[in-house]
Amino acid sequence: MNKTLTPRRGSDRPRRTPRGTVPVRPLQGRLSFLARPRTLVVCLVLALTGVLTLAVSVSVGDYEVPLAAVPGAILGYGEHLDVFFVQGTRLPRALTAVGVGAALGVAGAVFQSLSRNALGSPDIIGFTSGAATGAVAVILVFGAGRLGISLGAVAGGLATAAAVYLLAMKNGVQGYRLVLVGIGISAMLSSVRDYLMTRAELTDALGAQIWMIGSLNGRGWAEVVAVWAAFVLLGGVLFALGRRLRFMELGEDTARGLGVDTRGTQIIAFATASALTGAAIAVAGPIGFVALAAPQLARRLTRSGGTTLAGAAAMGATLLVVADLVAMRALAPTQLPVGVVTAVIGGTYLIWLLYTEWRGGRA
Repeated sequence: MNKTLTPRRGSDRPRRTPRGTVPVRPLQGRLSFLARPRTLVVCLVLALTGVLTLAVSVSVGDYEVPLAAVPGAILGYGEHLDVFFVQGTRLPRALTAVGVGAALGVAGAVFQSLSRNALGSPDIIGFTSGAATGAVAVILVFGAGRLGISLGAVAGGLATAAAVYLLAMKNGVQGYRLVLVGIGISAMLSSVRDYLMTRAELTDALGAQIWMIGSLNGRGWAEVVAVWAAFVLLGGVLFALGRRLRFMELGEDTARGLGVDTRGTQIIAFATASALTGAAIAVAGPIGFVALAAPQLARRLTRSGGTTLAGAAAMGATLLVVADLVAMRALAPTQLPVGVVTAVIGGTYLIWLLYTEWRGGRA
């Protein structure tokens, strides 16, 4: 007796979800996506750490505000001086730090994803240097104010991104070419800045040099609105590209096989991340190493093999808020520029990263 074998349909087989993810089906199953519980927990812990640090940073200073009075002062209740210092000076500075840190973290994650290189951050491949050069040029040549500095920083970042992309493009953008070209252009832009500094008046050169360190001193609500508007608009575009970026980390051929427009994704991501970097630098100056360290630390904490834009944003915001608190209170009787603290943290991390890469290569 012959048996008729009916082939099993593919839809009858249970689908396997990637390791470390759980399926989420809200709206009665009409929407489904995969979530990583570890990533969610890490982001929540970082957010809690950032909120607690923000509360401490708005309470300390020459005029101490009790921590219990901080929530009321933020909402406009309580002692008049508490409300004045919290809402007028300290809260805008802290919110600016959160926005700048999140923007740099997301931009660094995008550049590292596109280059598939741990050193592929705006600091290393020249985009930070390009934005800083544009800002210094409008300060020293045109004597521009805050709006002109912002426009110069964004224009400089976009121009540098275009130059690096065109010079590194050869059958697609390769990570090592992108890093090497970016380092070369960064060195050239540094020479341009030095030349402009030598030709400027002493007071203008001193102001530009202070701005070049990177600082959050004196930042107000105008800077909060500017950096958060840039993060919502430009960061939203990058988050929308997150799935494509993860596919491109598998290689351009694989990504094209999965239906990803690799060239268009590269151009949009490069331009958007460069504009986001320029917006952050326009508000706070060229704060170094946050864009380098935040994505890598987030990836290690979440144990993710791909881009973690949300984790990078949370890590960048937390790093910068903590660094600003240290710069305000822990290192000197007067406030230090936050760029000094991030340089120490980021430089230490870069040395550790290079050491671990060297050990891995020898192994």
